[in-house]
Amino acid sequence: MPLLGRYKICLEDKCFRYSTPLAIVFFIAALFINFMAIDFATDRASSPVADIILSNTRALEVDGLFVYGTAIYLVFALWLIALRPNRLPFALHALTLFIVIRALFTSMTHIGPFEETYLSDFGNTINRAFFGADHFFSGHTGMPFLGALAFWHIPWIRNIFLSGSVFFAVVVLLGHIHYTIDVAAAFFITYGIYHLSVWLFPLEHRLFLKDSLKDK
Repeated sequence: MPLLGRYKICLEDKCFRYSTPLAIVFFIAALFINFMAIDFATDRASSPVADIILSNTRALEVDGLFVYGTAIYLVFALWLIALRPNRLPFALHALTLFIVIRALFTSMTHIGPFEETYLSDFGNTINRAFFGADHFFSGHTGMPFLGALAFWHIPWIRNIFLSGSVFFAVVVLLGHIHYTIDVAAAFFITYGIYHLSVWLFPLEHRLFLKDSLKDK
């Protein structure tokens, strides 16, 4: 079906019309909550702790891979949603839930960055958003894994997201941006978030899967 036809069908769908505006509002609110949590944790960060990997490796310069890699996967995710707009409501709801739950974890414990961490030169705004003390759990590891779970039924998309999750897990450890427990826990917590999203938003999830077999 032509792309415009897909948008027309979505606009005629009651679930899409009512859920999408709410999903956008909740997502924007989640972003504000996330930035407040990052500032809260960064301003109250304590001393670093020993780590099984970070204590035995030196920090490498990975900020370019970290920031530009994020941009590439963001563009890829936006393309997938723009290609089939029926995916938008569930994708936003799941991502909102991910951000809010991570913000809650971030606000609970304020462990400072590891003592040997590569300092980014991307500027204060990006440094606060990407290199703050919001360690637990690793969002850059978890978000691509969330994408893999959502697109598990489409192997080529699933594999791209799984590769991204592993890529960012390695990058944040090499740069000492996250502790090992942040990376390891991300997979388990994200798995729970995905299934919680499916349970909370069954209609949106059903709409997300509509016509997906054609993308295999």
